[in-house]
Amino acid sequence: CGKTSLLRTIAGLERPVAGAVAIDDRSVDGPGTWVPPDKRRIGMVFQDWALFPHLNVGRNVAYGLPRDQRDGPRVAEVLAAVGLAGFEDRAPATLSGGQQQRVALARALAPRPEVLLLDEPFSNLDTGLRAEVRTEVHRLLAELGVTAVFVTHDQEEAFVLGDRVAVMNDGRIEQLSHPTDLYTRPANRWVASFVGEVNLLPGTALDGSARTPFGDVPVTGSDRGAVDVLLRPEDLRLHPTEGSGRGHGRGHGIVELVEYYGHDAMVIVMLDDGAKLRVRTGPVAPAERGDRVQVSYHGLPTTTFAAG
Repeated sequence: CGKTSLLRTIAGLERPVAGAVAIDDRSVDGPGTWVPPDKRRIGMVFQDWALFPHLNVGRNVAYGLPRDQRDGPRVAEVLAAVGLAGFEDRAPATLSGGQQQRVALARALAPRPEVLLLDEPFSNLDTGLRAEVRTEVHRLLAELGVTAVFVTHDQEEAFVLGDRVAVMNDGRIEQLSHPTDLYTRPANRWVASFVGEVNLLPGTALDGSARTPFGDVPVTGSDRGAVDVLLRPEDLRLHPTEGSGRGHGRGHGIVELVEYYGHDAMVIVMLDDGAKLRVRTGPVAPAERGDRVQVSYHGLPTTTFAAG
């Protein structure tokens, strides 16, 4: 979708054919303006870390500094900041993946950049280490107050790290907003379906609510008539009912599958009218496959889209 190309454009490694790039209101790329990469005060952490194997950790970190500062205290300062104090003489090959990632981060931070660009920096780490390093980097960026543009295909990572999140699709930013707004107030149907688990049910909107197959749901906006209602699985509740027949009644259905994840479970319900819902429950789901249940809504006013 153009995530890495966008970072490379900000850094000055690519020149756009249109548009402009500004850093702290200072134009670095646009009509009649071109600031070369080495003059932009931008640090970049690459997906593969790009450490020099023939240089030790200290020399790797010092590489981006002016020659007269490479033997000064700055290398030790940034290594201490990323939790690698005393690692100056180690070879990159002797470090773990998480430690190599922190060396790459220290190298990018050493020249005191105005902006830090991170291109999927955790993708080469295993799941457990990825979460640990992500938390360390999040803490470090918050403490330093460095503006960072972080590219990732992992939605959880984007939500954890981002003060604002931009969702890109085919080279365009579909929505740029706070993670909470992005999740609860998606700008369009594509963003709603792309970000997190979602149910889009047909309904009829009128006066702040929408009639759905399992009752009225509070909604935002001024849509009236036929709509599709956004329902996040965690905003739905299951209520076991008596009897195993399909029966009739609003919101009644049969549990088709239960997907257990440890910290929670996802229950797929087929309603009597044919609609299918994904319902997130606690770690112990209140129903099993084949059970008859009723579904209800317990969330805040939600979003609707014109019926398509």
